[in-house]
Amino acid sequence: MLQASATELLSQLKEIIRNCKEEDFSRQLPVLSNSTFGQHVRHTLEFFLCLFDAKNDGLINYDNRKHDKFIETDSTLAISVIESIQEFLSTQSEDFPVSFEANYTLREGELEKMPSSFNRELAYNIEHAIHHMALLKVAVKQSLNYIQIPENFGVATSTIRYQAGSNA
Repeated sequence: MLQASATELLSQLKEIIRNCKEEDFSRQLPVLSNSTFGQHVRHTLEFFLCLFDAKNDGLINYDNRKHDKFIETDSTLAISVIESIQEFLSTQSEDFPVSFEANYTLREGELEKMPSSFNRELAYNIEHAIHHMALLKVAVKQSLNYIQIPENFGVATSTIRYQAGSNA
């Protein structure tokens, strides 16, 4: 079930946030092209928040994220946001149609709009989260190595299954 997969990923993210020193959460890291641990967390969470908002208006546009500086600089707030998303996912068992819109050009106002669904966008959010968690894993190993990384953190489930099969 998608909701369970997303909830588990978010639990792993929450675990490493809890273990990150507050000053390191918002410190620029060269290994992340001088972005911060917190910026990657915020970016990941805001995609889920866009999906959360689609429950109300039926529209998803990831370009319209808030870029909330508080989420990227306050690890306690980031954890609270994760818990809110997990609560939402625990109550959202039904798929529903949504409209997805995005601008894939550098010019303003050139939106592409297409049909999608909650479950399709949740699957996308899972893949997107795994990608950013893989980047965070590199940052932790290079710059924040006091943080313990959960097993399979930032690894796609298809890769985990493949590796398990090739080791058998």
